[in-house]
Amino acid sequence: MSKPENHHKINYIEFTSTDIAKTREFYATVFGWQFEDWGPDYISFTGLGIDGGFMKGTERPGGPLVVLYSSDLKATERAIVDAGGKIAEPIFEFPGGRRFHFDDGAGNLLGVWSE
Repeated sequence: MSKPENHHKINYIEFTSTDIAKTREFYATVFGWQFEDWGPDYISFTGLGIDGGFMKGTERPGGPLVVLYSSDLKATERAIVDAGGKIAEPIFEFPGGRRFHFDDGAGNLLGVWSE
């Protein structure tokens, strides 16, 4: 299901966590957040102004990963490359869709996703 009203808007933010269980407990206790499990290494949250998730791992260079939505993933990928950006991680599938990561050439790493 395409979401043209969200095309090229910030849609998701992804954090890293060295301990998913501790992260869940902390945000649930302090802020009342609820999570959905996507396996042992990923939890997501919704309904908090922006959707997002926590991925198990070490700190991501540059901090959290901001993810934009695209109604045409390949066209957005071409536009990024044409504008001088570099694809940092090619298109891959994940539960709920496909995405890629790119470097904007000025030190920022972002993601783009679509169904």
